Amino acid sequence: MAPPIYDYSLGRDRLSADGTSMLSPYLRFGMLSARQAVVAALSAMEAAPDEAERQGAETWLNELVWREFYLQVLYHFPHVRQRNFRSGGVRWVNNPEQFEAWKAGHTGYPLVDAAMRQLVQSGWMHNRARMVVASFLTKDLLIDWRWGERWFMQHLVDGDPALNNGGWQWTAGTGTDAVPYFRILNPVTQSQKHDPQGVYIRRWLPELSAVPDGFIHQPWLMPPELQKACGVRIGSDYPAPLVEHAAARERALQVYRKK
Repeated sequence: MAPPIYDYSLGRDRLSADGTSMLSPYLRFGMLSARQAVVAALSAMEAAPDEAERQGAETWLNELVWREFYLQVLYHFPHVRQRNFRSGGVRWVNNPEQFEAWKAGHTGYPLVDAAMRQLVQSGWMHNRARMVVASFLTKDLLIDWRWGERWFMQHLVDGDPALNNGGWQWTAGTGTDAVPYFRILNPVTQSQKHDPQGVYIRRWLPELSAVPDGFIHQPWLMPPELQKACGVRIGSDYPAPLVEHAAARERALQVYRKK
């Protein structure tokens, strides 16, 4: 059987699969050194039987490089723990009720809610899901990335100040290597792409377990009779969307252009 690292580039975004190494807690607490991980990745690259499998190992190694990069950023620029790395600020809305809904996994967007429940219940969250929930908080809700950063640090088993900060500032568009302000992840299309059968969603949102695949990513589109048949009334058993993504995206674009 080929080492799992060879499938990393293909499987790392599959929310319902064990496509990530799950080594982050061990790296965080020094049970595994970055040097050991790098040596293992390089060895796998050298032994790879073909280019596709070599690419899997190389992609994993690149993630280790990002980890070390953010450690260096925090060391040389410690102010990032309190404020944006880049000058200029976003005019955050910071709605406390919406923040509470995000923390509780009650946004009405199944992928966001499943990820937030995974975080609280397990102390871990899939990396693709981390990007989606961070984008939703900072772009759809226009809530300060520092609010989300603190919440993650309170719950993540692998919570690392440098990596957590770097990831949040990347998503919020305020960091060293910030994602372009116009990249706003759509929680529905992300869900459809990375959890097409809704396996991940149903695992963490049991109230949606009977929802058909065709509606699992947008349960609010179910007609009332189907909601009744599935035992999940939108707005009662499961929340309606907190915001409408298209409108929230346009609002975020306007705010970011002015910052």
